[in-house]
Amino acid sequence: MKKYFSLVLFAHSVFALPFAMIGFFLGVTTTENPFSWYKLILVLLCMVFARNSAMAFNRYLDRNIDAKNPRTKMRDIPAGKVSANEALIFVIANCVLFAITTYFINPLCFYLSPVALFVVLFYSYTKRFTALCHLVLGLGLALAPIGAYIAVTGHFALVPVLYSLTVLFWVSGFDIIYALQDEEFDREEKLHSIPSALGIKNALNVSVLLHILSATCVILPVFFTSFSWVYYVGIVFFCSMLIYQHLLVKPNDISKVNRAFQTLNGYASVVFAICFLIDAYLRHK
Repeated sequence: MKKYFSLVLFAHSVFALPFAMIGFFLGVTTTENPFSWYKLILVLLCMVFARNSAMAFNRYLDRNIDAKNPRTKMRDIPAGKVSANEALIFVIANCVLFAITTYFINPLCFYLSPVALFVVLFYSYTKRFTALCHLVLGLGLALAPIGAYIAVTGHFALVPVLYSLTVLFWVSGFDIIYALQDEEFDREEKLHSIPSALGIKNALNVSVLLHILSATCVILPVFFTSFSWVYYVGIVFFCSMLIYQHLLVKPNDISKVNRAFQTLNGYASVVFAICFLIDAYLRHK
């Protein structure tokens, strides 16, 4: 189990999982659907299975590329910790478990499960033909809040879509920052990314634009749902983390990319979700 946790970088779940909880409790607190531990556990399982499938498939598909890249050559498959066949079996098993779990949530989740799996798996191919691969990654993680909301309610709604757009632009923006590390390698290997296509300076400008859109989408729900002051604290913190990571990473200094990528974005999602949940509790106690 330890080697599989390493393969899928379970800690990266901190990006999408908090927003899945936002989608879930938005469905509970703004509709007549009651809270259910059963559904919450099923949603958490779906998050785990989808994340495992996406991450392991990315490692499987990129194993030869990772072996060439000095930054990634010690990842599990190139380093021989996990075989390619083991990784592929792990992917298939998690895809099957994901689909089975959605069956026990509601019909809409089950019918949409192939779409969700297609999006999260398709991302791994996109760097081979489009610099918009960052947006596809963002779309994959953006399924978390709207998916969790549908799990509770069985239908779509505007506010959870706004949270999905928040995740889409936020993840796309910080993935561009993360990809700065591989600008030269991607160009040499004819792989596609915003940094390799536009250069570091212009890539950071695109990232700034995406994060402005993310901040806008995290603010827009206040016009459709009543919130207490705690939610506004969450907005301020989330937006502050977006700003701070752009202060850390400069066109002439990308040494703090990992800090911006992992630490700040992890804080942003977790603290914002905590503020949302506290706000929901205060308004419905």
